[in-house]
Amino acid sequence: MSYNPKKQKQHKENVEKAVENAQEERGQVLIITGNGKGKTTAGFGNIVRALGHKQDVAVVQFVKGVGECGERNLLESRGVPFHTMATGFSWNSEDKAKDKLAAQQAWQQAKIWLQDPDLDMVLLDELTYMITWDFIDLDEVITTLKQRPKEMSVVITGRAAHRELKEYADTVSEVRPEKHAFHQGLKARKGLDW
Repeated sequence: MSYNPKKQKQHKENVEKAVENAQEERGQVLIITGNGKGKTTAGFGNIVRALGHKQDVAVVQFVKGVGECGERNLLESRGVPFHTMATGFSWNSEDKAKDKLAAQQAWQQAKIWLQDPDLDMVLLDELTYMITWDFIDLDEVITTLKQRPKEMSVVITGRAAHRELKEYADTVSEVRPEKHAFHQGLKARKGLDW
């Protein structure tokens, strides 16, 4: 693609007009979904960005939590509150009833933080699975999101985000796989994958 000054000028004008038209100020709901690698990392990136602006944040990790997590190590050392479901990955589970109870407990903590007017952002990492597996009720999630403080932003990650959840969200990004080291026989790597 070659540089075209006329197209560049038109693009600049379009962007400026869009910025001018964006006047509403409030917290937002962002969903990062899809089958590609990097959804959780992107969610934590939003948390780090908010921290960089001295905002108050909290994190609930659904599904993951048994193993080491570099993001959690760093953020907990900075005083970020975490609730980790700590049941591990779904393919390792042998007790769905126990997993559902743990999901409900994590969701109860999430609901407390989603009502806290002092928090600027909450990350609900891997929440989409909890809805897909009927561990947490979709309508309750959407109702809770609607009742959060106006200025609070929420980042939700996980595969196969429910259509209604995506309709409610302000921004939905899909991470698409193109190539993955794991499929080439490369082991997950500390600092890169966890």
